[in-house]
Amino acid sequence: SYTYKIKPRSVIFLSIGQIQHEGEIKYMDYQRLANLLFPDITTTPADIEAMYPPRSLPEGAKVTRIAPSPTGFMHLGNLFSAIVSERLAHQSGGVFFLRIEDTDLKRAVEGGVETIIRVFNHYGLNFDEGATIEGDKGAYGPYRQRQRAKIYQTFAKVLVEQGLAYPCFCTEEELNEMRQQQQEMKINFGYYGQWAKCRDLTFEQIEENIQAGKPYVLRFRSPGDPNKRFVHRDLVKGDIELPENDQDIVLLKSDGIPTYHFAHVIDDHFMGTTHVVRGEEWLATLNIHLQLFRTLGWKPPKYVHTAQLMKMDGGSKRKLSKRKDPELALDFYNAEGYPVPSVLEYLMTLLNSNFEDWRIANPTAPIDDFQFTTKKMGNSGSLFDIDKLKDVSKNTISVMSADEVYNEVTGWAKDYDQQLYTLLTGDEQKAKAIFAIGRGGAKPRKDIAIWSEVKDYLAFFYDELYVPAAAYPENVAKEDAIAILTQYKGIYSPADDGDTWFNKVRELGETLGFAAKPKDYKKNPDQFKGHVGDVSQVIRLAITGRTNSPDLCSVMQILGEATCQQRLDEAIATLSK
Repeated sequence: SYTYKIKPRSVIFLSIGQIQHEGEIKYMDYQRLANLLFPDITTTPADIEAMYPPRSLPEGAKVTRIAPSPTGFMHLGNLFSAIVSERLAHQSGGVFFLRIEDTDLKRAVEGGVETIIRVFNHYGLNFDEGATIEGDKGAYGPYRQRQRAKIYQTFAKVLVEQGLAYPCFCTEEELNEMRQQQQEMKINFGYYGQWAKCRDLTFEQIEENIQAGKPYVLRFRSPGDPNKRFVHRDLVKGDIELPENDQDIVLLKSDGIPTYHFAHVIDDHFMGTTHVVRGEEWLATLNIHLQLFRTLGWKPPKYVHTAQLMKMDGGSKRKLSKRKDPELALDFYNAEGYPVPSVLEYLMTLLNSNFEDWRIANPTAPIDDFQFTTKKMGNSGSLFDIDKLKDVSKNTISVMSADEVYNEVTGWAKDYDQQLYTLLTGDEQKAKAIFAIGRGGAKPRKDIAIWSEVKDYLAFFYDELYVPAAAYPENVAKEDAIAILTQYKGIYSPADDGDTWFNKVRELGETLGFAAKPKDYKKNPDQFKGHVGDVSQVIRLAITGRTNSPDLCSVMQILGEATCQQRLDEAIATLSK
C-alpha cells in the first residue's frame, strides 16, 4: 500500500476536522468536501509520483530551469537568470530545461511562447528538455503549465482532504473593501486570520454556494505564525531571516488553474529541480514557497536570488524600468545590433566578480571555459552601464575574424538595414577585405561596437554612401592642400605596400616644406608648414571624407585606382573654387 505524507507544521487534520463557526464548534468532513470540489479527480499522489521517477544523474549534477510567462516581452532579467541556470546545470553535468508558466491568460499574448524560444535560441542557451516550437522534448513534461492542470488539482484535492485548503467565494469588490479597511487600520494587507472570511464556512454553506453557481478560488489554510521567524540560506544572499507565512494564498484560480506559487512548487518537485534561479524581488514570497514545500513533505530546491539590474539616473541608482529604459528589452539589443557574445560577456562581468580578470588572462578562450560560481555573485543591485557594454562589445568584435564579422553583420542587416545588406552581399570579397583591415595582431582596431554602426564606419567605401569632406585642416593652407593632392596624384600607385605608401607621403611632404616627423616639427615649428601627419590627413580627407579611418593604404587598395584618382580630382576641384 502507498501512504502519501503531508506535513502541516503545527496542526493535525483528520478526514473529519473541527472548525469554528459563529461561536460554535462544528465538524467538517474534509473527504466529502474534496469530492464535492474535485469530483473528476481520481488520480492520487502515488500515480503522479510514478509518472516522474527520480532523475538518474551523476553525483553533484544540478537540474535548473528557466520558466518565463508568454507575455511577448523578454527582458534582461530573463537572460540574466537563464545564464546562471544554464551554467550551473551544464558545468555540473546536469539538466537545463525550459518550462512555460502560462497560468495567467490575461498576460499571455499570441506567439508569446515562440518569442521565448526564439530569443533563448538567439542567445545560444541550449535546453536539454522543455518546450520547443514543435512541441515538448523530455520525459518530465508537459512543460507548459496549463497542460498540467490535472496534476495540480490532484494535490489540491489532497490538501482539501487534509483540511489544508478551502474554497473562497469572496468577490473582487469584497476583497477591495477588505484591503481598504486594512489600509485605514494600517495593518498588513492580505487574506489571513480574522480577514479570512471563508476559512470556516460549513459544508452546507459551501455546497449551497456551489449549487448557486458562485465562482470560487481554492485557498491554502496557512498554519503559519508571522510572529515566528526562521532562517533560510540563499546561495547568493546567505542566511536570511524570514517570518512564517500566515496568508491564505490562492492555490487554484476560479478556472481550476493554479497560481505561480502552487504550480512552481509542484513542478519543481516532480521535474527534479535542484536549483531555482530568480530575481531578488521573489524574496518577499519565499516564505510562502518554503511553507508549501514543507507542507507537501518535499525537500525544497536551493534558491539563487540574483541581484536586481540597476542604472544610474541623475546621480542615484534605480531599478531598470520597462517604461523608462528601452535597454531593458532584449529586442533592443537585436535592433541595435549588439553581438550575442558581447551581451553574454558583459552580463557575465555583472554575474561573477572574477570574470573580467579571467578574460584578461584568457582573451581568446570560449566563455564556457570560465568556471561560473554562485560564490562570486553580488548580493546587491548590479549596475548596468550601456557604455561599459559597448566597450566590452568593441573588444569582442575586435577578436572576430573578417569572415565572422561579415556573417554577423549581413545576418543583422538582412532584418534591420536592407541597403547595407545589399551592398555587402553584392561584393562579398570586397566586404570581407574591408572588415579585415586592422584585424588580428596584438592590438586589433576597435572601431565597431554594434552592427548598426557598421554602415557609417564603411560608408566611404561605397559611392552610394560616400560623403566628400566639407572642410580641410585649418593649419594647412588651401594652396598647400591643393599642391599635396595634385602632386600625390602623380606618385600614387595601387601596388604600393604600407611602407612604400608612407615613404612616398613623407617625401612628398618634405618637398612641400612639411617635417618628416611630428617631433621635428614640435622642436622647430617655425621651420615647417606642418608635419607628415598633416599631409596624410589631407589625403585621407580627400579619399574618405573623414579625419579618422582605418589604415589609409589598405583603404585605397580596396577602393581601387580609378575611384581614388577620381576622388583626388574632385577634392582638388572643390579646394580650387
